[in-house]
Amino acid sequence: MTIYLGADHGGFELKEKLKAYLAQAKYSMEDCGAQSLVPDDDFPVYANAVSEKVKSDAMSFGILICRSGGGMTIAANRHTGIRAVECMSVEQAEHARTNNNANVLTLAAQWTSEGDAQHIVDAFLRTEFHHEERFVRRVGMVG
Repeated sequence: MTIYLGADHGGFELKEKLKAYLAQAKYSMEDCGAQSLVPDDDFPVYANAVSEKVKSDAMSFGILICRSGGGMTIAANRHTGIRAVECMSVEQAEHARTNNNANVLTLAAQWTSEGDAQHIVDAFLRTEFHHEERFVRRVGMVG
C-alpha cells in the first residue's frame, strides 16, 4: 500500500508532520506537494495530483490537507473513482472506510491537532471496507 500526500499552504505544516509520522511507522508514501511552503499556491493542484495517483493504484490511499479540508474534498471528488471524505474524528474515519470505502482522507489543518491527525490517519489506514451487499451497492452508485 502506498500513501499519496498533498497539501497547500494551509496544510503544509501538518503534512510535513504526518509525513515524518508515517515514515517512522514504515509506510510507503509519496509526497505530491507542495514541496515547500508557497503562501499563494492553489489546493486543486495537489488534490488533482493525489487523486490521479490513487486512481492509478488501487491498493493506495490519499491524504490531502488544507486549512478547512473542504476545498481538497471538493477537488478530489471531481475525479471518477475517488471517494474523498473529510474526517475530524477517529469514528468518522472508521465509518468512511467501513461504509463508503473512502480512498482519500482530507484533513482540516486549522482545526486538527497533530495528535488528532495521527489518530485519524491510523484509523483510516487500518480500517477495512465492509463488503456487505448494501455498502458495495451504494459505493457502486457513486462510482
